[in-house]
Amino acid sequence: EYSFTKLNDVKPDMIEEATKNAREVAEKFAKDSQSSLGKIKRATQGQFSIYDRDSNTPYIKKVRVVSTVQYYLSD
Repeated sequence: EYSFTKLNDVKPDMIEEATKNAREVAEKFAKDSQSSLGKIKRATQGQFSIYDRDSNTPYIKKVRVVSTVQYYLSD
């Protein structure tokens, strides 16, 4: 069995990427609804999950984090 021990090394980059992705999605939503995106109202970070990429390469891992970001919208 292969263990992934470098989670703390990748956490900051993953959180940064998740936050950027959340903002991009929120900006698209705001544009499509003819609204303006405001500041963050609330943000939460879920658990990090580590999975084997597939059964043939258990030494290659897939690391996932779910972040929830709520923004203020204005007309």
